[in-house]
Amino acid sequence: MDGLSYWVFRYQNALLTLTDRESGKVFPHGHAADFGHPRDALLIGEWQGFPCYTAELDEHPESLAAELTPLFGIFGLAGPEAFALAGRATQLLDWQRNHRYCGACGTLTTPKSGEFAMACAACNLLVYPRLSPAIMALVIRDGQLLLARSPHFPPGMYSALAGFVEAGETLEQCVAREVREEVGIAITNLRYFRSQPWPFPNSLMLAFFADYAGGELTPDPVEISEAGWFPLDALPLLPDRISISRHLIDAAIEMLSR
Repeated sequence: MDGLSYWVFRYQNALLTLTDRESGKVFPHGHAADFGHPRDALLIGEWQGFPCYTAELDEHPESLAAELTPLFGIFGLAGPEAFALAGRATQLLDWQRNHRYCGACGTLTTPKSGEFAMACAACNLLVYPRLSPAIMALVIRDGQLLLARSPHFPPGMYSALAGFVEAGETLEQCVAREVREEVGIAITNLRYFRSQPWPFPNSLMLAFFADYAGGELTPDPVEISEAGWFPLDALPLLPDRISISRHLIDAAIEMLSR
């Protein structure tokens, strides 16, 4: 930690990004001493050939020409690789902050050397960073895409269906259940697309294509405000390109347009 490193600092639930980016740098770069030896710093990987650490700050460093940027804003500011690194930092800082005390006996925990784990000296409980797997399903019927709106979406925006995996459930079972619960139809021919870490706050999104197998669209009024079949030449407003939902939809468009 004493050598030159990049730093992903979080302060007041936002990340510090440099205001002077002529050098191409987005995250602060320097020695730990330059930033007051941040406590509980975590090594999260490499960035531009240097080690990269993350740490939570109690105050904004006066000597650092940096501004506060929300995690979501990192993508537009510096691209997908910087966003992925910042997302990893955010997830690990959340884990570290939320597990300062043992959930079994209440004893103060300490970082375990050599791995990402918070250790309890009293009862030997180890707490690793939490990941919540969630599925995303894009259902296709006769060249049309099934897209839906959550009540929480921006006005006019539609996306693929999504939901969290429940205990004791396979991914395949989860996809079929979520589609049935959210819009009332059955699916077949499930195909895995790809995955994406989604640090809002700690999800791992696993995306799938599926084909329509039967039933009438009956949106769940609690989770879905609108749902419908959309032809490729009449698609609604789609999610931002940062998300795997947009990658999934774009891949379907390319596939169906051949």
